[in-house]
Amino acid sequence: MLPIIGSIVVILSVIGGYIASHGHLGALWQPFELVIIGGAALGAFLASNTGEVVKETFKSCLSILKGPKYGKAQYLSILSLLYDVLSKMRKSGVMSLEDDVENPGNSELFKKYPEIVTDHHLLEFMTDCLRLMIGGNINPHELEPLLELELETHHHAALAPAHALQKVADGLPGFGIVAAVLGIVITMGALDGPVNEIGAHVAAALVGTFLGILLAYGFVGPLAAAVEARANEDSRAFECVKAALLASLRGYNPIVAVEFARKSLNSKMRPAYTALETHLKGNR
Repeated sequence: MLPIIGSIVVILSVIGGYIASHGHLGALWQPFELVIIGGAALGAFLASNTGEVVKETFKSCLSILKGPKYGKAQYLSILSLLYDVLSKMRKSGVMSLEDDVENPGNSELFKKYPEIVTDHHLLEFMTDCLRLMIGGNINPHELEPLLELELETHHHAALAPAHALQKVADGLPGFGIVAAVLGIVITMGALDGPVNEIGAHVAAALVGTFLGILLAYGFVGPLAAAVEARANEDSRAFECVKAALLASLRGYNPIVAVEFARKSLNSKMRPAYTALETHLKGNR
């Protein structure tokens, strides 16, 4: 919602200030300037990115209009699942998780949390970590850099749409200049015409520069920042899983390991300790 409100404020501020300064709104309506700038920006965006990044960029832009992927309810489920996994590991040994890890969709342990089973990236990260713990005597110092590498790889992929949008924002002022130069070329060809016609051509050229800068700094740049912020926010779920599993490897009991995970969360999204305790008791 905030990106929409911000865009409306940008439009009202720019257009309102222009009209208040006795500007003529019709002079800003230059659809062919938009075609040049928007088409060139879209073409450069498609040429500089893979199909997967293009697809994820559009999905990320739409996701900004929704709420965060992970809220307090989702984190309660993640923490509860981690508690159940670590409790089973402590009671029955790490090998008791082998079937759960290999087939989480059919696991009674995981099926209690369908929202996590359908979150393929988070589920894969969790099961891969558990598989390493099952497969050998790995200590926290060996597992931590591996998890950091996995998180870095995932985060890099999650930030690709934001970087792609930022590159478009960086290029838009240049495309605005291209549109302005083409407008001047048209003006040069009309120098023998009426003064008002020459003035209209010059105005259209200047509008091209105006639109390129406005789109870059008023819309696409902020959208890229919003996509980046959302990717950073969503990555906390993975940090949460990492904190719990490393704490368990260091010998902490399940409730303390889960508390390590809870403390790794943003304070606004972090479930209260009493809420988590009540939730865990209700699942027993």
